[in-house]
Amino acid sequence: MQALTSMIPERETYNGWANYETWNVSLWIQNDPGMYRLARIKGHSGYDHLIPALEVNFGQMTPDGVRWMDPTIDTDEMDEMLEGLCDMTGY
Repeated sequence: MQALTSMIPERETYNGWANYETWNVSLWIQNDPGMYRLARIKGHSGYDHLIPALEVNFGQMTPDGVRWMDPTIDTDEMDEMLEGLCDMTGY
């Protein structure tokens, strides 16, 4: 008998994002006022340049435990989100 887990298709995305980690980090940045302000100021250079500022100000993880530097985070998708955020706010 085939294992039940092999019969369930693996998710390709998570709530429209590349994966859970990308969604989680994006959600925190867009919804926490302090993270949002920081991203508006520092995010114009891209997600990789924003990570050190996030770590200094908020620790190495989101409040629910996803590391800012998690290797599964889709940095291209994060860069696109930050570009829209910065364009929207005039930074």
